[in-house]
Amino acid sequence: MSENIIRLTKEALPAVSPTAATGTEKPPVPLWVRSGQAVRGIVTHEHTRTAARLTVRHGMYVVGGTRIVAKRTWEGRTATRYERMLRAAEAAGNYEVAAEWEERGQRFRDARHRRRMDLLHSPLDAAKGVAVSAGMGVGSLVALGVVMAVATKDVTQVVTPLMATVEFINLLITVATVVWGPAVTIGPFLALLALWGVGRHQQAAPNWALPAKVRNGEGEPITPSIVVKALRDLGVPALGRAIKEMGDAGAAMLGPIRIAGCGVEVDVTLPSGVSTNEVQNRRRKLAENLSRHEHEVFITIPQAARTVRLWVADSGALDEPIGPSPLVTDETMTADYAKGRAPWGQDLRGDAAAISLYQRHLLITGLSNQGKTVALRSLALWLALDKTVQFLLGDLKGVGDWAMFDGLAQTLIQGPTDDHVIQVTEMVEGAVDEMNRRIQAPQGTVFPPLIVLVDEAQVAFMCPAKDDEKRPYGGSKANSRYFMAVRKIHNQGRAVNVLMWQGTQDPTNENLPKLVREGAHTRASLALGTESQARMALGDKAVDGGAAPNLLRPGLDRGTLVVASDGITIPAGQASITVRTHYVDDDAAVAITDRAKALRDGVTTLTVVDKGEQHDPLADIASVVGTADRVRTKDVLARLAALNAAAYGKWSFLDLKRVLDGAGAAPYKSDGVMVVGRDRVSRALASREGDGSASAA
Repeated sequence: MSENIIRLTKEALPAVSPTAATGTEKPPVPLWVRSGQAVRGIVTHEHTRTAARLTVRHGMYVVGGTRIVAKRTWEGRTATRYERMLRAAEAAGNYEVAAEWEERGQRFRDARHRRRMDLLHSPLDAAKGVAVSAGMGVGSLVALGVVMAVATKDVTQVVTPLMATVEFINLLITVATVVWGPAVTIGPFLALLALWGVGRHQQAAPNWALPAKVRNGEGEPITPSIVVKALRDLGVPALGRAIKEMGDAGAAMLGPIRIAGCGVEVDVTLPSGVSTNEVQNRRRKLAENLSRHEHEVFITIPQAARTVRLWVADSGALDEPIGPSPLVTDETMTADYAKGRAPWGQDLRGDAAAISLYQRHLLITGLSNQGKTVALRSLALWLALDKTVQFLLGDLKGVGDWAMFDGLAQTLIQGPTDDHVIQVTEMVEGAVDEMNRRIQAPQGTVFPPLIVLVDEAQVAFMCPAKDDEKRPYGGSKANSRYFMAVRKIHNQGRAVNVLMWQGTQDPTNENLPKLVREGAHTRASLALGTESQARMALGDKAVDGGAAPNLLRPGLDRGTLVVASDGITIPAGQASITVRTHYVDDDAAVAITDRAKALRDGVTTLTVVDKGEQHDPLADIASVVGTADRVRTKDVLARLAALNAAAYGKWSFLDLKRVLDGAGAAPYKSDGVMVVGRDRVSRALASREGDGSASAA
């Protein structure tokens, strides 16, 4: 009873909010605000969104179906289809197919012309045909009636067949009259239903309005039956027949389907009479048979004979970013040139892809704006964290992609002009001189790594400039300065840790000579246009083994590399691996180089190559004579060339005599040979220092 009284009392008393008790009650929300909030809630509710998508989807199915049917009708009545196929064949360079489509189109036009000419005579011919048919029909019915009259001896039977035909026609007219009304009413709906069916089959609606499964790009799961069916329908006759003849419906061809990163992997042992390249050459069709896009299926050749390895990505997985580089996320990371591996990205399995740079020349190529510079720069950024590594860097694009290496590289040349190419060429030639000096050092001497890096190297190869001796800087001939300098480093540089790294774009035989590209130990390629370019970039072995950078999607697969190198872990039996590289932007690159600079005592970066390097010939002569009383002039010249090849490499006896005579330390004969005396050179140096003068050349 007491509980009921309390309840009734509460219901009778007005409700008082906590804020009202304190005198801070908020004013009531206006009706229009509450109405707007309610409308917004209704509009943004998931049920409303679903209903809107459903309405738009099915409406666009009809619109899209109409467009598709209209296009098909138009193509069926015109030569549009033939012209489209002709243009596609010409674009692909398949001129035989183009000629065939042109011939088919011409035959279609001729047949259409004949049909149109026939229409000029068809009304008269049709009228004649109708008259003749009607006359023959009436005559036949009357003749039948005569036969019946003779048989029954009743003359009225003559018109019986004719009247029966008239009554039948009247019945048809009656039925048509009854059916016509509903048909006119239902017909448009049936037509719309047919158009809707066409649009639904082709998914002719905006992506946001499609069902979630289609919108998210979810493909069918890869099962043995799906793989076998995809191979059976591949269009290889011997393969299709073999699968049909197999008692287990082709399942014996398949190895286990394994989860591999963001996809699955399976080995397929092909039946006799089917070669691996027949499957490789049908990559797009195989991908579509597996309900995937072409870039989501990779075909490689393992060690096992007559076997292809299929890697099939989850739908849409390759379009997702792979995350930041450890260089960015781990500020304590350091590098080790000899034993470490650079974190470059992820392979298709989702495993970390790290590469060794130890004594390996490097070449990265691809089409323009596909991430070549970023991929090359990320390796240099990692290696910069080893304080022993030195850089000579030439950027022949000159837009600041390598500006953060100022204060880190010994030389940094940035610009696309011929003058910049000349400077870069002299930089590389200076590296050749350093390489030769290292080679002549005592055996067992350990040298710090020297990375000679040229980005946009195709600019150097295509440079038309020539020096004073008419030697071209570009080109690929024996007197081409840049080409020969690169070749010399390729031939001997790795033994003394002088390495050549190059980045080029859109390779051809002119802007990337064969001897240069084949001199690189690590070859990597982003998206390319043709298979011939892929062979230039990676070599025949890698392409024949399944490497296909020409099948990467320009723009969409930016930063994805196909790599052929023994410095990166490649699955057994394969000649290459596909790597999705980490993206390190300019700000992150500056932060990494700041850390690298902090590891060093300080580097003064040259922005030009000093062609007039100062040297003191008399002091250099004294240094090569050493403590010996006298040294043959022939030996002095050899030692000077080893000391500074750029300054003394072309010296003759006359040059040596000129310097010594001018200093008062002329060579003289001893035991029948010309020698340089240590005492004479020492007195000449002392005399010069006493006068406060010095000579430099």
